[in-house]
Amino acid sequence: MNMRVSFCCADTHAQPWLDGLRAALPQAQVSLWKSGDAAADYGVVWVPPQAFFDQQPQLKAAFNIGAGVDALLRLRVAPTTRLVRLDDAGMAAQMAEYVCHALLRFYRDFDAYAQQQTQALWLQRKVPDRAEVPVGIMGLGVLGEHVARAVAALDFPVNGWSRSAKQIEGVRSFAGNDQLNAFLAASKVLVCLMPLTADTRDLLNRNTLSQLQRGAYLINVARGAQLVEEDLLALLENGHMAGATLDVFRTEPLPADHAFWKHPKVVVTPHISARTLRAQSIRQIAGKLLAMERGEAVAGLVDSAAGY
Repeated sequence: MNMRVSFCCADTHAQPWLDGLRAALPQAQVSLWKSGDAAADYGVVWVPPQAFFDQQPQLKAAFNIGAGVDALLRLRVAPTTRLVRLDDAGMAAQMAEYVCHALLRFYRDFDAYAQQQTQALWLQRKVPDRAEVPVGIMGLGVLGEHVARAVAALDFPVNGWSRSAKQIEGVRSFAGNDQLNAFLAASKVLVCLMPLTADTRDLLNRNTLSQLQRGAYLINVARGAQLVEEDLLALLENGHMAGATLDVFRTEPLPADHAFWKHPKVVVTPHISARTLRAQSIRQIAGKLLAMERGEAVAGLVDSAAGY
Protein backbone atom coordinates (compact mmCIF):
# COMPACT_ATOMS: atom_id res chain seq x y z
CA MET A 1 0.00 0.00 0.00
CA ASN A 2 1.53 3.29 -1.10
CA MET A 3 -0.46 6.27 0.13
CA ARG A 4 0.23 9.96 0.46
CA VAL A 5 -1.21 11.78 3.47
CA SER A 6 -1.04 15.58 3.62
CA PHE A 7 -1.18 17.32 7.01
CA CYS A 8 -2.58 20.88 6.97
CA CYS A 9 -3.56 22.24 10.37
CA ALA A 10 -3.55 25.90 11.36
CA ASP A 11 -2.20 26.92 14.77
CA THR A 12 -0.98 23.39 15.45
CA HIS A 13 2.55 22.27 16.30
CA ALA A 14 2.95 19.95 13.34
CA GLN A 15 5.95 17.76 14.15
CA PRO A 16 4.36 15.60 16.89
CA TRP A 17 1.38 14.99 14.60
CA LEU A 18 3.61 14.09 11.68
CA ASP A 19 5.66 11.73 13.85
CA GLY A 20 2.54 10.09 15.26
CA LEU A 21 0.85 9.67 11.88
CA ARG A 22 4.03 8.20 10.39
CA ALA A 23 4.27 5.68 13.23
CA ALA A 24 0.58 4.75 12.90
CA LEU A 25 0.72 4.56 9.09
CA PRO A 26 4.16 3.18 8.22
CA GLN A 27 2.92 2.26 4.75
CA ALA A 28 2.06 5.89 3.95
CA GLN A 29 4.11 8.94 3.00
CA VAL A 30 3.01 11.63 5.48
CA SER A 31 4.08 15.21 4.84
CA LEU A 32 3.31 18.76 5.94
CA TRP A 33 1.29 20.43 3.18
CA LYS A 34 2.73 23.36 1.28
CA SER A 35 1.34 25.05 -1.79
CA GLY A 36 2.29 23.20 -4.96
CA ASP A 37 2.66 19.78 -3.33
CA ALA A 38 2.01 16.63 -5.33
CA ALA A 39 -1.44 15.06 -5.15
CA ALA A 40 -2.24 13.23 -1.91
CA ASP A 41 -4.73 10.47 -1.18
CA TYR A 42 -5.89 11.75 2.19
CA GLY A 43 -5.74 14.96 4.18
CA VAL A 44 -5.55 15.54 7.93
CA VAL A 45 -6.76 19.06 8.56
CA TRP A 46 -7.76 21.77 11.00
CA VAL A 47 -8.96 25.13 9.64
CA PRO A 48 -7.11 24.66 6.34
CA PRO A 49 -7.00 27.43 3.73
CA GLN A 50 -9.17 27.22 0.63
CA ALA A 51 -5.98 26.70 -1.39
CA PHE A 52 -5.51 23.29 0.21
CA PHE A 53 -8.74 21.91 -1.26
CA ASP A 54 -8.31 23.87 -4.50
CA GLN A 55 -4.97 22.17 -5.08
CA GLN A 56 -6.03 18.74 -3.79
CA PRO A 57 -9.40 18.02 -5.45
CA GLN A 58 -8.54 14.33 -5.78
CA LEU A 59 -8.50 13.65 -2.03
CA LYS A 60 -10.50 10.58 -1.06
CA ALA A 61 -11.15 12.05 2.39
CA ALA A 62 -10.10 14.83 4.75
CA PHE A 63 -9.97 14.00 8.45
CA ASN A 64 -10.77 16.90 10.77
CA ILE A 65 -8.79 16.83 14.04
CA GLY A 66 -11.79 17.97 16.04
CA ALA A 67 -15.51 17.38 16.42
CA GLY A 68 -16.64 20.76 15.04
CA VAL A 69 -16.58 21.01 11.25
CA ASP A 70 -18.17 24.43 10.68
CA ALA A 71 -14.84 25.87 9.45
CA LEU A 72 -14.55 23.07 6.86
CA LEU A 73 -18.09 23.54 5.61
CA ARG A 74 -17.36 27.16 4.75
CA LEU A 75 -14.84 25.99 2.15
CA ARG A 76 -15.35 24.65 -1.37
CA VAL A 77 -14.53 20.95 -1.30
CA ALA A 78 -14.69 18.53 -4.22
CA PRO A 79 -17.86 16.39 -4.02
CA THR A 80 -15.72 13.25 -4.19
CA THR A 81 -13.79 14.21 -1.03
CA ARG A 82 -15.43 12.81 2.07
CA LEU A 83 -15.13 14.88 5.24
CA VAL A 84 -14.66 12.92 8.45
CA ARG A 85 -14.83 14.29 12.00
CA LEU A 86 -13.49 12.79 15.21
CA ASP A 87 -16.12 10.81 17.10
CA ASP A 88 -14.63 11.35 20.53
CA ALA A 89 -10.87 10.71 20.89
CA GLY A 90 -10.96 11.58 24.59
CA MET A 91 -13.07 14.72 24.19
CA ALA A 92 -16.29 13.30 25.66
CA ALA A 93 -14.76 12.62 29.08
CA GLN A 94 -13.23 16.10 29.16
CA MET A 95 -16.52 17.68 28.16
CA ALA A 96 -18.37 15.81 30.89
CA GLU A 97 -15.78 16.94 33.44
CA TYR A 98 -16.14 20.55 32.38
CA VAL A 99 -19.95 20.59 32.33
CA CYS A 100 -20.28 18.77 35.66
CA HIS A 101 -17.78 21.15 37.26
CA ALA A 102 -19.67 24.20 35.98
CA LEU A 103 -23.01 22.70 37.02
CA LEU A 104 -21.86 21.88 40.56
CA ARG A 105 -20.14 25.25 40.92
CA PHE A 106 -23.50 26.89 40.24
CA TYR A 107 -25.65 24.40 42.16
CA ARG A 108 -23.52 24.41 45.33
CA ASP A 109 -22.86 28.17 45.15
CA PHE A 110 -19.09 27.74 45.26
CA ASP A 111 -18.48 31.21 43.84
CA ALA A 112 -20.22 32.69 46.88
CA TYR A 113 -18.04 30.60 49.20
CA ALA A 114 -14.94 31.87 47.40
CA GLN A 115 -16.12 35.42 47.95
CA GLN A 116 -16.88 34.68 51.62
CA GLN A 117 -13.32 33.46 52.09
CA THR A 118 -11.97 36.87 51.06
CA GLN A 119 -14.07 38.32 53.90
CA ALA A 120 -13.27 35.59 56.47
CA LEU A 121 -17.03 34.98 56.54
CA TRP A 122 -18.24 31.63 57.92
CA LEU A 123 -21.72 31.17 56.47
CA GLN A 124 -23.30 27.93 55.31
CA ARG A 125 -25.60 28.34 52.33
CA LYS A 126 -28.71 26.33 51.53
CA VAL A 127 -28.33 23.44 49.10
CA PRO A 128 -31.33 23.31 46.73
CA ASP A 129 -33.23 20.13 46.06
CA ARG A 130 -31.79 18.57 42.88
CA ALA A 131 -35.35 18.11 41.62
CA GLU A 132 -35.55 21.90 41.43
CA VAL A 133 -32.55 22.11 39.10
CA PRO A 134 -33.43 20.27 35.88
CA VAL A 135 -30.57 20.31 33.37
CA GLY A 136 -31.27 20.67 29.65
CA ILE A 137 -28.70 19.33 27.19
CA MET A 138 -29.00 20.86 23.70
CA GLY A 139 -27.41 18.44 21.26
CA LEU A 140 -27.25 14.70 21.86
CA GLY A 141 -24.45 13.57 19.57
CA VAL A 142 -21.47 11.58 20.87
CA LEU A 143 -20.37 14.36 23.22
CA GLY A 144 -23.87 15.42 24.24
CA GLU A 145 -24.98 11.91 25.10
CA HIS A 146 -21.88 11.34 27.22
CA VAL A 147 -22.49 14.60 29.09
CA ALA A 148 -26.19 13.79 29.58
CA ARG A 149 -25.33 10.43 31.13
CA ALA A 150 -22.73 12.03 33.42
CA VAL A 151 -25.20 14.66 34.65
CA ALA A 152 -27.90 12.02 35.16
CA ALA A 153 -25.42 10.01 37.26
CA LEU A 154 -25.27 13.01 39.62
CA ASP A 155 -29.03 12.57 40.17
CA PHE A 156 -30.13 15.75 38.46
CA PRO A 157 -33.25 15.60 36.28
CA VAL A 158 -31.97 15.69 32.69
CA ASN A 159 -33.78 16.88 29.57
CA GLY A 160 -32.27 16.35 26.14
CA TRP A 161 -33.10 18.19 22.93
CA SER A 162 -31.96 17.14 19.47
CA ARG A 163 -33.10 17.27 15.87
CA SER A 164 -34.55 13.75 16.13
CA ALA A 165 -35.71 11.87 19.22
CA LYS A 166 -33.07 9.96 21.20
CA GLN A 167 -33.58 7.23 23.77
CA ILE A 168 -31.04 7.67 26.59
CA GLU A 169 -31.59 6.13 30.00
CA GLY A 170 -32.30 8.79 32.61
CA VAL A 171 -32.89 11.51 30.01
CA ARG A 172 -36.25 12.97 29.03
CA SER A 173 -36.17 13.41 25.27
CA PHE A 174 -37.42 16.42 23.31
CA ALA A 175 -36.97 16.66 19.56
CA GLY A 176 -37.41 19.13 16.74
CA ASN A 177 -38.55 22.73 16.66
CA ASP A 178 -42.04 21.77 17.80
CA GLN A 179 -40.68 20.67 21.19
CA LEU A 180 -38.00 23.31 21.70
CA ASN A 181 -40.16 25.63 23.80
CA ALA A 182 -41.30 22.78 26.05
CA PHE A 183 -37.67 21.69 26.49
CA LEU A 184 -36.59 25.19 27.49
CA ALA A 185 -39.48 25.65 29.91
CA ALA A 186 -38.57 22.35 31.59
CA SER A 187 -34.92 23.36 32.15
CA LYS A 188 -33.15 25.56 34.68
CA VAL A 189 -29.56 24.86 33.59
CA LEU A 190 -28.99 24.90 29.84
CA VAL A 191 -25.94 23.18 28.34
CA CYS A 192 -25.26 23.94 24.67
CA LEU A 193 -23.49 21.12 22.81
CA MET A 194 -24.94 21.67 19.34
CA PRO A 195 -22.93 21.87 16.13
CA LEU A 196 -22.89 25.30 14.51
CA THR A 197 -25.26 25.32 11.54
CA ALA A 198 -27.48 27.88 9.84
CA ASP A 199 -30.30 26.72 12.14
CA THR A 200 -28.33 26.97 15.39
CA ARG A 201 -26.56 30.28 14.75
CA ASP A 202 -27.94 32.90 17.22
CA LEU A 203 -30.31 30.28 18.69
CA LEU A 204 -29.36 31.27 22.24
CA ASN A 205 -31.06 34.65 22.23
CA ARG A 206 -33.37 36.74 24.39
CA ASN A 207 -36.44 34.82 23.23
CA THR A 208 -35.13 31.31 23.84
CA LEU A 209 -33.20 32.06 27.03
CA SER A 210 -36.25 33.88 28.47
CA GLN A 211 -38.19 30.63 28.24
CA LEU A 212 -35.85 28.92 30.71
CA GLN A 213 -36.98 28.80 34.32
CA ARG A 214 -36.24 32.01 36.20
CA GLY A 215 -32.82 32.04 37.79
CA ALA A 216 -31.49 29.91 34.95
CA TYR A 217 -27.83 29.17 34.24
CA LEU A 218 -26.14 28.78 30.84
CA ILE A 219 -23.14 26.58 30.04
CA ASN A 220 -21.95 27.05 26.44
CA VAL A 221 -19.28 24.62 25.25
CA ALA A 222 -20.35 24.47 21.59
CA ARG A 223 -19.74 27.57 19.44
CA GLY A 224 -19.75 31.25 20.32
CA ALA A 225 -21.84 32.21 17.28
CA GLN A 226 -24.80 30.37 18.79
CA LEU A 227 -25.10 32.90 21.61
CA VAL A 228 -26.31 36.47 21.16
CA GLU A 229 -24.00 37.92 23.79
CA GLU A 230 -25.89 41.20 24.26
CA ASP A 231 -29.09 39.27 24.99
CA LEU A 232 -27.39 37.20 27.70
CA LEU A 233 -26.01 40.36 29.33
CA ALA A 234 -29.49 41.90 29.37
CA LEU A 235 -31.02 38.79 30.97
CA LEU A 236 -28.26 38.71 33.60
CA GLU A 237 -29.03 42.35 34.35
CA ASN A 238 -32.77 41.81 34.81
CA GLY A 239 -32.25 38.68 36.93
CA HIS A 240 -33.87 36.11 34.66
CA MET A 241 -30.46 34.48 34.21
CA ALA A 242 -28.47 33.79 37.37
CA GLY A 243 -25.17 33.33 35.54
CA ALA A 244 -23.21 31.59 32.84
CA THR A 245 -20.08 29.58 32.24
CA LEU A 246 -18.78 30.28 28.74
CA ASP A 247 -15.96 28.47 26.98
CA VAL A 248 -16.63 29.71 23.42
CA PHE A 249 -17.16 33.19 22.02
CA ARG A 250 -18.07 35.01 18.83
CA THR A 251 -14.55 36.45 18.73
CA GLU A 252 -11.65 34.35 19.98
CA PRO A 253 -9.48 35.19 21.79
CA LEU A 254 -12.10 37.14 23.72
CA PRO A 255 -11.19 40.85 23.45
CA ALA A 256 -9.67 42.25 26.62
CA ASP A 257 -12.37 44.94 26.87
CA HIS A 258 -15.30 42.51 26.56
CA ALA A 259 -17.92 42.77 29.32
CA PHE A 260 -17.74 39.03 30.07
CA TRP A 261 -14.23 39.25 31.52
CA LYS A 262 -15.24 41.27 34.58
CA HIS A 263 -18.90 40.35 34.86
CA PRO A 264 -19.57 38.98 38.38
CA LYS A 265 -22.03 36.38 37.07
CA VAL A 266 -19.95 35.05 34.17
CA VAL A 267 -17.16 32.48 34.24
CA VAL A 268 -14.85 32.67 31.22
CA THR A 269 -12.50 29.91 30.03
CA PRO A 270 -10.39 30.03 26.83
CA HIS A 271 -12.00 27.29 24.69
CA ILE A 272 -10.55 24.43 26.73
CA SER A 273 -13.62 22.36 27.63
CA ALA A 274 -12.50 19.48 25.39
CA ARG A 275 -9.02 19.61 23.88
CA THR A 276 -8.00 17.31 21.06
CA LEU A 277 -5.86 14.51 22.50
CA ARG A 278 -3.20 13.83 19.89
CA ALA A 279 -2.41 10.14 20.52
CA GLN A 280 -6.06 9.07 20.64
CA SER A 281 -6.92 11.21 17.62
CA ILE A 282 -4.10 9.73 15.55
CA ARG A 283 -5.20 6.19 16.41
CA GLN A 284 -8.76 7.00 15.37
CA ILE A 285 -7.74 8.73 12.13
CA ALA A 286 -5.38 5.91 11.16
CA GLY A 287 -8.04 3.30 11.89
CA LYS A 288 -10.64 5.08 9.77
CA LEU A 289 -8.22 5.72 6.93
CA LEU A 290 -7.24 2.06 6.73
CA ALA A 291 -10.90 1.02 6.93
CA MET A 292 -11.66 3.30 3.97
CA GLU A 293 -8.80 1.74 2.02
CA ARG A 294 -10.42 -1.66 2.65
CA GLY A 295 -13.74 -0.33 1.41
CA GLU A 296 -15.37 -0.46 4.84
CA ALA A 297 -17.86 2.03 6.28
CA VAL A 298 -16.57 4.45 8.93
CA ALA A 299 -18.27 6.56 11.58
CA GLY A 300 -18.07 10.33 11.64
CA LEU A 301 -18.80 11.10 7.99
CA VAL A 302 -19.94 14.70 7.73
CA ASP A 303 -23.36 15.43 6.25
CA SER A 304 -22.79 18.76 4.49
CA ALA A 305 -26.51 19.40 4.16
CA ALA A 306 -27.12 18.91 7.89
CA GLY A 307 -24.01 20.89 8.80
CA TYR A 308 -22.25 18.25 10.92
